[in-house]
Amino acid sequence: MITATKGFRVRRAAAVAVTAGTMLATGVLTAAPAQAVTTPTITAKGAYLMNSATGATLYSKSADYKRLTASTTKVMTAKVVLSQSNLNLDTRVTVKQAVSDYMVREGYPSSARLIVGDKVTVRQLLYGMMLPSGCDAAMVLADKFGTGTTVAARTKNFIAKMNTTAKNLGMTNTHFDSFDGLSNGSNYSTPRDLTKLARSVMKNSTFKAVVKAKSYTAKTITKTGATRTMGTWTNTNTLLGWNGTLGVKTGSGTEAKYCLIFAATLNGESVVGTVLTAPDAVNRTNDVKKLINYGYAKIS
Repeated sequence: MITATKGFRVRRAAAVAVTAGTMLATGVLTAAPAQAVTTPTITAKGAYLMNSATGATLYSKSADYKRLTASTTKVMTAKVVLSQSNLNLDTRVTVKQAVSDYMVREGYPSSARLIVGDKVTVRQLLYGMMLPSGCDAAMVLADKFGTGTTVAARTKNFIAKMNTTAKNLGMTNTHFDSFDGLSNGSNYSTPRDLTKLARSVMKNSTFKAVVKAKSYTAKTITKTGATRTMGTWTNTNTLLGWNGTLGVKTGSGTEAKYCLIFAATLNGESVVGTVLTAPDAVNRTNDVKKLINYGYAKIS
């Protein structure tokens, strides 16, 4: 992309030089035509791309159509956690039996493989939720930062906080009914709304550090006080590092298909965007690559 970008700038400079030469020769003052950037064709049913610095729209495809969000929902879970006042990322939280019961009940969805009774820090839980997309880590966080006298009440309250945050961010076509994207029938958003969310939360240094990590190994404290070294969590986002890609979160499901919220920065140009309902992981990756390249070219 660096070569492509430079090539684009060289071509544009050459075009300007030719135009300038024509003006000198003819004495006619005319503006140089803008270099055309071809709009990409993508397979995802919905997509949106934004200039991170200005918030300007760079690309839009069914950007306001409501779709299932799958595990991209966890970006909002992280946003709510990181918005807590006096947050201590090193606070340890005990993994409850209710978390294991939930994972069994949901048919063993994506997991950070947390162990009941272990004490895990909030920071570690964020890595466990965002890298391997742990629904167990998401539930521990929702239970910790929700209000109520039972696990069910606390997680319900936390989801309410997610919806309040969405409203405050201007996510007008979004509703959450879960903390992890395992929809109960009313968990949806749009490419534009999720991009607004990503732009907001990527301003948080902790979140940015988490989502750009390719892997992370947590050391938890067991019931007996011993240290347990967890199996390494690997980020499901295989685009990390490609052409300045910094994150943000993958998602997939039988109905949601393949989704990705992404952010990238290269040579001072920053883009953030979302693709929803791509047919498969390969097409999702190709769609995002096209959009990132397109975004850089549009900004330059």
